[in-house]
Amino acid sequence: MGRIRRLPERSRPDRADLDAVLDAAAVGTLATVVDGLPWAVPMLYARVGDRILLHGSTGAGALRHVAAGAPAALSITLLDAIVVADNLFNSSANYRSAVVRGNLERVPDDVAETALVALSDALIPGRSGEVRESTRKELAATLTIALPIDPGQWTVKARSGPPGPGDGNPDVWAGLVPMRTIAAEPVRATWVRDDVPVPASVRALTARHEGV
Repeated sequence: MGRIRRLPERSRPDRADLDAVLDAAAVGTLATVVDGLPWAVPMLYARVGDRILLHGSTGAGALRHVAAGAPAALSITLLDAIVVADNLFNSSANYRSAVVRGNLERVPDDVAETALVALSDALIPGRSGEVRESTRKELAATLTIALPIDPGQWTVKARSGPPGPGDGNPDVWAGLVPMRTIAAEPVRATWVRDDVPVPASVRALTARHEGV
């Protein structure tokens, strides 16, 4: 993993810590530099083994830029609680975060569909088996890229627990406000018949995010 200089006690050095953060989220911010200017965009992603898979339109110039080997970084943050201390300076947040740096690689055309299926099934478990295969036109319009997870190219930080004692003032409320992302009941599209059941993939998705 990379070195964390500020608040190093919040560093999490094990690869399992990185995987846990990556697997708990679905959106990260991909950043690079294009023509001397900063560029960042939120993107859906999925970790598959030692790679992070992402995809977008082949018409996106910045994505082609990173697919050609420009250095990039993907950052992920999960907010677990707002930490309310008895003063503003000691207030904080409980969180889990990760940054993965490296050079993205374009997934070759002959395995791009397999990578897209893996990405889809990581986000919506088993969905690829419930719908038709992608068409050649759809695959040609999709750029699939992978960010390798290499040793020394990632960092993980986390904070948990109650607020620090701060001023220790018993007359000022202090504590935690837990924050979480949950999956609500699926909402049927208007053109789908009422007798079409919610598929197993969507049920698996909602179950995975109940109370997360």
